[in-house]
Amino acid sequence: MAASLNSIIHPLLVPVLKLPLFVDTVFTAAVTFYAGLIPGLVTAVLTWVIGFAVKDDIVTPFILCSIAEVIIIFILKPAAVKIRTLNEDRKRAVFISILARLMMLYIIVCIAISILGGLIDYVFYTVLPNIKPAFSAEDAFKEWFFQGSIPVLAMDILSRLPVNLIDRFIVIFGGYFISRALTAACQK
Repeated sequence: MAASLNSIIHPLLVPVLKLPLFVDTVFTAAVTFYAGLIPGLVTAVLTWVIGFAVKDDIVTPFILCSIAEVIIIFILKPAAVKIRTLNEDRKRAVFISILARLMMLYIIVCIAISILGGLIDYVFYTVLPNIKPAFSAEDAFKEWFFQGSIPVLAMDILSRLPVNLIDRFIVIFGGYFISRALTAACQK
């Protein structure tokens, strides 16, 4: 179900709402926060398979970004705490600690995915003779960086940072709070 929801988000945001973000891993993040590494990896792969089936056999290696994101989330996710059993002062301290961990996770994922995505883009579309199927959000930034004579690899990495600053925030925080909602729903 999470993979299907991931596959719905991108076509809704980009062509319909005109928001050029890569938030097609928000439910993968939620599954990873909620259920762990293997379910997160399975969700990432299923999302990629659904995307492959829907996009007329366009295969790209960007699944590696989703896999890396799942691994980073699994390693750095905040520990689960039963907040109901804590006093008010302790609840505030735990909440601040969770937000700090999520912020650190967000920054690390943003940087890691920008670097990995830029490397994949460089190899797949510059080194190898593949044609990019569509204009995407980072391409607008590439044009801006291109004017400054920045090397292509650096341009591929740096052009992803502005996009990832927004969409990884949605993915990390949205995924975490979706997982908390799932936890609360399952406890009832």
